[in-house]
Amino acid sequence: MSENTFNESVTNATHVFSGLDLLFLLKPLFIPLYALLVTVACLGNSVLILLIAFTKKLHNTTNFLIGNLAAADLVMCIFCVPLTASYAFEVRGWLFGKFMCHFVTLMQAATVFVSVLSLTAIAVDRYVVVVYPIRRRIDCKSCVYIVMVIWLVSIGVSMPTSIRTHYLDLKKIGHDMVVCEEFWTHHEKERLLYSCTMLLLSYMLPLSAVTISYCAIAFHLRKRNVPGAASHNQDKWFKKKQKTFRMLIISVMAFAICWLPLQVVNLIRDVDEDFTILDKYYINVIQVTCHLFAMSSACYNPFIYASLHDKFRFHLRNYFYHKKRAGMMSSKNSRLNTCSTLADVPVVLSDKITLQGRFSFN
Repeated sequence: MSENTFNESVTNATHVFSGLDLLFLLKPLFIPLYALLVTVACLGNSVLILLIAFTKKLHNTTNFLIGNLAAADLVMCIFCVPLTASYAFEVRGWLFGKFMCHFVTLMQAATVFVSVLSLTAIAVDRYVVVVYPIRRRIDCKSCVYIVMVIWLVSIGVSMPTSIRTHYLDLKKIGHDMVVCEEFWTHHEKERLLYSCTMLLLSYMLPLSAVTISYCAIAFHLRKRNVPGAASHNQDKWFKKKQKTFRMLIISVMAFAICWLPLQVVNLIRDVDEDFTILDKYYINVIQVTCHLFAMSSACYNPFIYASLHDKFRFHLRNYFYHKKRAGMMSSKNSRLNTCSTLADVPVVLSDKITLQGRFSFN
């Protein structure tokens, strides 16, 4: 980066960080919320992944894609959310080095693409299951290939974001701060084009595809549910598919609602370079609030699937039931052993008293 470009980037960075006083004032509010978000998301998604991985009855295309969605949320909560929150509330800026600056930026964008592509793939899979119920499902090996393709495509599409992210040490101009930000100096048109493309690919297009797919599924389910025309087995099949369909709709709506404010704010920032719409004093607080709201989408899926998916709920209940039963059996055995030991104590004590009496008489 040339000296002129560096100075212009520093000027842009100063605009971005001009509202830090208000943000630091609200630090006691945001930090516990971020900590709660990471804890809940990591625990929930870890349980969801382990349940799918170690329960053979859950091994199907939809559940593998749900597991991939949970893995993307888990990666985001481990690598991206804590470091991004630390960067936002740290006076010295980015403290994790140049490599992590580019890596975190790459993974944050990639995990978003993994999530939307997984939701799209789930919608397509559900459409095939409902419209062509007798068609053979995709096997586990093919699911692995689909997941690999989703991750490779997501990382490839996210590379320009990482390349355009700069690690700037502001000590050269007398500020004790390191900046890790995306800059497009002298490329304003390319930046706006890239931002609109990212919004289209990561939000509008996938959600449109999901909406069309689920509308088609709803149409076929309604057409099959003709009063008096369905048998008992068909009625059970319809209710099962309808419940799964409802669960997936709620998951997609949660993702869309959570990410919408951040997408809008990012678009406004790209269009409004002079901060006429969003004031510089409030921009950091607004962006951190929208970021927290977007990251919260990682918390909801485990609860959605646990509450609305019969198999997930059944296997979770069985797991905790067996753990509780094993604990009760262990406690019962421990009490029996304790009782048997106590029953033997008087005999041992009486023997000791007798022996002591014999030795004292001698």
